Amino acid sequence: MENHQKIAAVVEDLVKINNDRIEGYEKAAKQTDESDLKTLFDTMISDSKHFTAELNRYLRNMGEDRERDTTFAGKIYRTWMDVKVSFGGADRHAILASCEYGEDAAQKSYRQAMEQDYLPEDLRTIIRQQQDKLKTSHDNIRHMRDVEAVNR
Repeated sequence: MENHQKIAAVVEDLVKINNDRIEGYEKAAKQTDESDLKTLFDTMISDSKHFTAELNRYLRNMGEDRERDTTFAGKIYRTWMDVKVSFGGADRHAILASCEYGEDAAQKSYRQAMEQDYLPEDLRTIIRQQQDKLKTSHDNIRHMRDVEAVNR
């Protein structure tokens, strides 16, 4: 029973980080008029919505409620993005740098989840697949940010 609660807590944390990611990319999309970034952010939002649905399905199968909240750290991140933009940081490089910060947080959460030895293999597979997709997104954002840094 103790592992049941620990497993549910891990899944809930991953749902929260994806909810943060959704809100962060919605905010980022509002900060730019560039269509390629809006398209990229819409893809990231769609991915995280898919991930939360998959994780919430896992929670329901465990007999747990859906997790809809966000993390405290995510709220701080979104506030930081607002402050940065209000001081003129809404250029392409600044937006991508903020997004990379959020992607780093997601990677850290998924790494920490995978370190838990009590997770069942079916859940580990879900987490690993999501982590791989998030890593690709992270690397894409970082590459775009680096290109912008060179083009400044």
